[in-house]
Parts: sequence; structure tokens; C-alpha cells
Amino acid sequence: MKNRLKVERAILNITQEELAQKIGVSRQTINSIETNRFVPSTVLALKLSKLFGKSVNDFFELEGDEK
Repeated sequence: MKNRLKVERAILNITQEELAQKIGVSRQTINSIETNRFVPSTVLALKLSKLFGKSVNDFFELEGDEK
């Protein structure tokens, strides 16, 4: 699954640590999402969506066999 989290975070000029604190996860979780090592839960994806004011589809996109 591809994601735009790093790009969206950079637009707001916030660190991984700041984002993690805002949504109640560790900085490592944010890093793992950004590097495609972890697919967030629906709840976490919705928290990100709300925080950034964008739809979940603006952040995450299925690839290849996932579609």
C-alpha cells in the first residue's frame, strides 16, 4: 500500500514526533507507516484523515494484488 503521509506531514511542517503525539502513537509507528513497513488500522487512518482534513483516500492507495 502506497501512502502520502510523509508528504502531507511535510506540508504542515511537523515532525514525526509531533504527529505521533497528536494521534496517540509512537514516532516509530509514524516512521513505519511512512516507509511502508506498517499498514495502519482503520481507526488510525481515520485519525490521520481528521487531523489533516483530508480523506483516507488522499493518504493511502492500494497497489497491484491489493486492488
